[in-house]
Amino acid sequence: MNMSKNIQWALGIVVALIVVAAIVLYPRLVVTLPNDGADAKPFTFKDTRGHRYTEMFLIGGNAITKDLTANVYNTYGLNGGATTGDSCPAALLDKVDVNELKDQYHVLASFKNGPRMWTLDWIEVEMGKELDFGGMKARWVNWLDLKGLSLKPGGGDYKNITVGRHTKFGFDKGKQVFILDDPEGNSWAMKSFSLITHPDQKFDELPTLGSRLTLPPGWKFRAPVLERDLVLTPDNGIAHITQDDFGNTYDRVGGPYSNFKP
Repeated sequence: MNMSKNIQWALGIVVALIVVAAIVLYPRLVVTLPNDGADAKPFTFKDTRGHRYTEMFLIGGNAITKDLTANVYNTYGLNGGATTGDSCPAALLDKVDVNELKDQYHVLASFKNGPRMWTLDWIEVEMGKELDFGGMKARWVNWLDLKGLSLKPGGGDYKNITVGRHTKFGFDKGKQVFILDDPEGNSWAMKSFSLITHPDQKFDELPTLGSRLTLPPGWKFRAPVLERDLVLTPDNGIAHITQDDFGNTYDRVGGPYSNFKP
């Protein structure tokens, strides 16, 4: 009898500890992100090609099931960039501490996706709430589905990534664009190149980038000159992006995603 009571008592303690642990840990493992795009307003930016920016990710979702999403905030047009072409000066960007931001905004993690440079010629985008990232300002621009992806370098290489946003991206007639073709016949146009893992990348070297990429079987790189304006649009608010192994980012083109496939 005493042993039975002791077992019941021990089990009761274990259950109580599990409950307490769940109460303490659950808010740290499951985070609902705020709707910072609720009051998004339209912005138009012209002559963006070669301008520098950074994206900041605030990551939420369920860390137990790995069902993660991110609110994405873009520095473009802020931090003096409207006049300098650099919306993430090194003096600001280098001070951003992602661990401090995680605690400040009560999210699972924070990620600094930059610096990057636009290969687009113009942008129409809805931008939402403006946040302060350790002194660097950025506005909400989209949400990103991170399920099954890693934010470590190479985590998005040659993968189909889903993004929710309302944008128009434009490349002007007569300009060179940088295209990936995948084995399924889809094409992807580079919208920005990365200075994160390859800070020595230069715009005038992009036409020959294919010779430096480690392309998976069936993937090809090309750099045509446009015979007409190319306009990229999401399909009912959903766009698809991919990256190469230099971290450069491409949007899917063709079908509902652009006015034509270059």
